[in-house]
Amino acid sequence: MEIYKSKKIGFSTALTAINKKYNSVSFLRLISIVLFLVFIYYYLKTSAVIYIALSIFLFGAFIVLMRIHSKLLFKKQVNQALFNINEDEIAYLERKKIPFENGHEFNDFHHPYAYDLDIFGEHSLFQNLNRTATFIGKKILAEKMLKLSPNDEIRSNHKAIQELSEKLDWRQEFLAFAKISNDSQSNYDTLLKWSVFNSTPLSKVTVFLSYFLPILFLVTLIGYIITSNTTFASVLSYLFVLNLIVLGRFTKRIQLEIANSSNIDKTIHQYSLLLNKIEEETFVSEKLINLQQKLTFKKENASVHFKKLSSLFSNMDTIGNLVTAIVFNGTFLFNLHVFKSLVQWKTEHADALENWLGVIGEFEMLNSLANMSYNNPDFVYPTLNTNFEIDFSNLSHPLLNENSRIGNDVRFHPESFMILTGSNMSGKSTFLRSLGINMVLTGMGSAVCASQANVHPLPVLVSMRLSDSLSDSESYFFAEIKRLKQIMDELETQPAFVLLDEILRGTNSDDKRNGTIEVVKKVIGKKAIGAIATHDIEVCLTTNDYPNTLTNKCFEVEIVNNDLHFDYKLRDGICKNRSATFLMKKMGVI
Repeated sequence: MEIYKSKKIGFSTALTAINKKYNSVSFLRLISIVLFLVFIYYYLKTSAVIYIALSIFLFGAFIVLMRIHSKLLFKKQVNQALFNINEDEIAYLERKKIPFENGHEFNDFHHPYAYDLDIFGEHSLFQNLNRTATFIGKKILAEKMLKLSPNDEIRSNHKAIQELSEKLDWRQEFLAFAKISNDSQSNYDTLLKWSVFNSTPLSKVTVFLSYFLPILFLVTLIGYIITSNTTFASVLSYLFVLNLIVLGRFTKRIQLEIANSSNIDKTIHQYSLLLNKIEEETFVSEKLINLQQKLTFKKENASVHFKKLSSLFSNMDTIGNLVTAIVFNGTFLFNLHVFKSLVQWKTEHADALENWLGVIGEFEMLNSLANMSYNNPDFVYPTLNTNFEIDFSNLSHPLLNENSRIGNDVRFHPESFMILTGSNMSGKSTFLRSLGINMVLTGMGSAVCASQANVHPLPVLVSMRLSDSLSDSESYFFAEIKRLKQIMDELETQPAFVLLDEILRGTNSDDKRNGTIEVVKKVIGKKAIGAIATHDIEVCLTTNDYPNTLTNKCFEVEIVNNDLHFDYKLRDGICKNRSATFLMKKMGVI
């Protein structure tokens, strides 16, 4: 945390200095344009050459100051973003708030574990991990959380994340550039729709006219300047109108080409800066190098191509200004040339555009996981195996307070399935979620909340938290049955890691007991690995019939000084103590 506090102070100091320069340049810019107008007035009044000379000088100074002002504005935005990044990180580590997007839009109640394990939403895994600022970054991070990656990808992610975790400055600068882009799903979708929009190239005749008419206009203008012949002036007016007529024939096509793309040039420009940031950095891990190499296209970097595209969209914005559009197009058919260049850019680069944006998203996803690894140096990267062995030492939930969370050792071999008992509040559900979350993190290639981990990555299937669906006229019980059916269907196709928490609560005790036992038998029959939490002792007795597959584990509660004491430590065997009766007596319920 101290590094974040130090960086916050540094960026605060830098912001103060930049603001002073920014305000000074703003004042000088104002003075220069006022004096320019004053000297123009005196020149018109006196015709003195000195005034026109001073006016030209001040106009040049104004242009220079504008460029300095623009650079300072960008520098100010970046430093403000860096200040906010470190401020947010401090607030997060001090557990004051979670100032990051929660990804609620990605929640899928039908997903095998997203809702049950709080992958998205307030205080979710996504919200705690998320250090993205572009839509594609957020999307790729969400996608990685929802599916199991191949083992080779998991291993390559380990190395990439480890490398990025050490590049704190680079990660923060990358995030700062992404933040000031003000990217959104709308901008992303608009750009992709534009890239696949069928744009017919201009005909050869139109291309010829686009060059011939402006050249003819220029030659005629020179002729008029030299000769002052009114015939040239008359021809100029006809050519001016003719150019506008030619452009008018293509106005609809141009408007369709740039539909809903207002100000998208700024976002594209920021994409180019993000790509340039990747291109200029030196990486050693194979995955990062491969991502970097995707940004070389036709012997030029992707950032160069994106910068050109940004410029084209920026130039096309002039068509929305009536006066500018008339002047530029009446003389040089400006927007027709920009349109031709846009179509040409699309023809040459459209296929690569989505891949380039994907690289940005991949880096944002990896940066998010690297940030978690950096903030939690005690987390470990699992050793992978293909023997269906899953071992964790000191396993805990990564979102719990590191000063108070309690870890447990757990092994799923030789017995592969655990029957878990314990009184309410003893930690059963938290333990199941800890297992599920760390298996999800393993499947992403992330570090996990354990001191040691040896894992066979498997798909995760969970039935822990379901709800009534009023919109579907579906009861809790029926929703649970559907989820269990979904789990069984998935197990038909491949082995998986299964977590079940107090299933069949919507039926009577005998039905629940018998149903739970049958579910356990079927799950282990399909070679699933995992755990089920139950309060029913008879379910635990199933281990007698399957001693090589099932094992009993429990969380106990002790009564110390007339109060309940939970140590949240996983033990062998079946839970013996009960807390419900004690609590009801203590609170006067019974």
